[in-house]
Amino acid sequence: MNKIFVFILLGIMGLTCSQNSKDPKIVIETEYGNMSVKLYDSTPKHKENFIKLVKEGYYKDLLFHRVIPGFMIQGGDPDSKNAPAGKQLGAGGPGYTIPAEIGQYHFKGALAAARTGDQANPEKRSSGSQFYIVQGQPIAMTQLEYIVMPNGSKYFKTDMERYAKYGGTPFLDGSYTVFGEVTAGMEVIDKIAGVQCDPMNRPVKDVKMNIVIK
Repeated sequence: MNKIFVFILLGIMGLTCSQNSKDPKIVIETEYGNMSVKLYDSTPKHKENFIKLVKEGYYKDLLFHRVIPGFMIQGGDPDSKNAPAGKQLGAGGPGYTIPAEIGQYHFKGALAAARTGDQANPEKRSSGSQFYIVQGQPIAMTQLEYIVMPNGSKYFKTDMERYAKYGGTPFLDGSYTVFGEVTAGMEVIDKIAGVQCDPMNRPVKDVKMNIVIK
């Protein structure tokens, strides 16, 4: 009887936890398919800001304005909305930056904050709205074994195995804030990364996004 009570209690607790989950389901919608995104609790400032912008409809009809195959796809510049062909993009934002919360790695599917370079931004503060999603390429474990990141840490074997199997951009680790990851729709990254681009890495045919909470 006691065992039955325990099992029922655990079931109720599990149901309560799932129902009270505070993490919203975030979806990046594109004509190439949708990407579901999980945001990290370890980067609370970025998580809070991203959710705020999504709720405001900030990203509706913005572009993936910078696409580099084998590297990443970047978007979130408000100046990209209805931007004429050939317009240089990448400098826009909401008028503020976010303190760096560096720690997570750039595996394929990583959602990371764009930012200005180190010389103008030694604190590595993130753009208030621009982000990139990593495509990357598989990296041999032997290339990662002796890498020491800016914070002095080294990769665990499981991290090296993930980079080797799925790919990523480890050369960005320790320098940019990764605040989430794509959990479904990974193939959409590859589709967008494969579009034709101009010499400024802007897709010739606009790749619009809408980010929503479902």
